[in-house]
Amino acid sequence: MSERLIRHHVFDALRLDIMSCGLLPGAEVRESVLAQKYGVSKSPIRDALQKLEWEGLIEIVPRQGHRVAPISIADARDILELRAILEVAAVRKICADASADDLAQLDLFRTCDSESLRSYAIYNRDFHVCISRMVGNQRQTATVLGLMENYDRLCIVSLSSRQDDKAAMAASLAEHNLIIDALQARDTRTAVRLSEKHIRMSQTQVMRGLKSQQVVG
Repeated sequence: MSERLIRHHVFDALRLDIMSCGLLPGAEVRESVLAQKYGVSKSPIRDALQKLEWEGLIEIVPRQGHRVAPISIADARDILELRAILEVAAVRKICADASADDLAQLDLFRTCDSESLRSYAIYNRDFHVCISRMVGNQRQTATVLGLMENYDRLCIVSLSSRQDDKAAMAASLAEHNLIIDALQARDTRTAVRLSEKHIRMSQTQVMRGLKSQQVVG
């Protein structure tokens, strides 16, 4: 494998570890440990850490090294509010313009693997990104994908503090099915109402969970 591909591989793997909470917010990050984990020298590790610092996912701690950036309550609130704005707009457009084939594909999201928070987070991200893609605006989809990657991290951290995380996932899946029903019926008013309610409930759960976590700054 070329040096360039190695650097890309290490960056992608380390970023995925952070976004999926394999490395929790606030966790100390050591170059030597990561180099051993990924089977590479320290050079591509340093390169990846620098890029992740630019993304705001890694922080330099004076005289200590690096750590995964803690989650900011203000940033979490911004992510949740922007997601709500974009998704409600997407739902309106889908009801008006989506093809029958696109609407039928939403049936793929009527069930999911809810055995773990991480598997549910992947399903949840794919569902909401699919809704965005149906709008046909590539910039909007790219923005939503970035938001949902960060939202996955918020969910994993916030729900991990709850004893009823499986109940929360089951409730969310039921809400998704109601949204799919409304979209496939092209019932704009109901789809918007359900989407707003779904996102509002999600915001409440996530913010409540985050505020109880030590990994939040």
